[in-house]
Amino acid sequence: MTPDWLDDLRATLPDEALREVGDAYLAEPRGTWRGSAGAVVAPRNAEEVSQVVRFAAARGIPIVPWGGGTGLVGGQTMPDAAPILLTTERMRAIRAVHPAENVLIVEAGCILADVQSAAAQADRLFPLALASEGTARIGGLLSTNAGGVNVLRYGNARDLCLGIEAVMPSGEVFRGLRRLRKDNTGYDLKGLLIGAEGTLGIITAAALRLFPRPVSSGTSMMVVPGPEAALDLLSMAQASGGVSAFELISGQGLRFLAETDLPVRPPFDEVPEWSVLIDLGLGPGGDPQKQLETLFAEAFDIGLVSDGVIAQSEQQRHDLWAVRETIPEANKRVGAIVSNDISLPLSAVPDFIEGCTIRLRREEDLRINCFGHLGDGNLHYNLFPVEGRTKADYAGRAAILREIVDEEVAAREGSFSAEHGVGRLKVGVLERYGDPTKLAAMRAIKDALDPKGIMNPGAVLRSR
Repeated sequence: MTPDWLDDLRATLPDEALREVGDAYLAEPRGTWRGSAGAVVAPRNAEEVSQVVRFAAARGIPIVPWGGGTGLVGGQTMPDAAPILLTTERMRAIRAVHPAENVLIVEAGCILADVQSAAAQADRLFPLALASEGTARIGGLLSTNAGGVNVLRYGNARDLCLGIEAVMPSGEVFRGLRRLRKDNTGYDLKGLLIGAEGTLGIITAAALRLFPRPVSSGTSMMVVPGPEAALDLLSMAQASGGVSAFELISGQGLRFLAETDLPVRPPFDEVPEWSVLIDLGLGPGGDPQKQLETLFAEAFDIGLVSDGVIAQSEQQRHDLWAVRETIPEANKRVGAIVSNDISLPLSAVPDFIEGCTIRLRREEDLRINCFGHLGDGNLHYNLFPVEGRTKADYAGRAAILREIVDEEVAAREGSFSAEHGVGRLKVGVLERYGDPTKLAAMRAIKDALDPKGIMNPGAVLRSR
């Protein structure tokens, strides 16, 4: 049904700013959510975004920001209304490069891979890296405070951003594209908007931090007895310096690669139950291969590793990382009953994996693929059907299984959302486990900045 305000909206914007409402904008990657939209608009700049927001605010029309559509918690979909879906896909300019300052200013619609390439052309590194970097856009990544594989060394998206430009719920433009490392002039509005999932405003551009490119890099996959040994190996690796990423990989994830006929395989004759992927980035004079060889030898002597491969070329580095980065695609093909993006204190990781796994398997016959960014305590602890069954067979049990995981995480003072955000999927979990004072403050901020409740309503906090 065509909304009665659509003709007025068309009159507000250039013709090229309107898009056809279709599946490309309404579906999300896992098929868990399907949204709706009364209109899809693609503004060219912050001023056009401001026009859209003012139009929506005057009529009380919800706005759902849409970046690359790669979110996994339903933040980019609104199934129960006909909102204006605002895509940043036309806002893709690299506005400025400041190599001497290690700063890159980009618009929100820039795809992450293009930002990485722009940094490389300036002989710099933008270290945010994740599996969806070919489609994820900077605005969405900042709005969810994305993590990725290099958080251990460089931090989350919030840590990689010096300033932002954003359109507030009133339609006013916050012009905060400052390139300062220190700025204590009042409340940190930038930090508030980053991670807010479009509920407090729409990010339109960002000043991003760059870093010197490592002179030399090295990658190794090592077999470990279990998560506890992996943590000990992490400590040893960090003592040597230069660790950019430290990924935990379970044997189930590797077996899924073969089960789903994906063209990558682990570099071992037998699939190990646990392995880690280590990435080093060193400065002048560093020898990452020698450092990894020394790490392996010392860890082998004390029983922390039993086998391993050290990349001898850039292609071999790529092949090892392809194993890790293809696991999410294998998961998608198998079909998860429940997907969990959790974080834990590092010392609690082994106990959680053991305890939660035992409890789940008492409840249901299932397979568990546990993998993720061990260096910062972020695990993707996902539950799958046993062979011969599908996730539909577990439909009546999924909520119970998810609740068990949430309880086990909370019992160890962890978080049920590490890097994917809250979206619409986890609003109830936030209400159950969130600190009451924090939730009250969040609600007060939302009501103050967005009194009409038009900015991505239903994401992060329930709509009033």
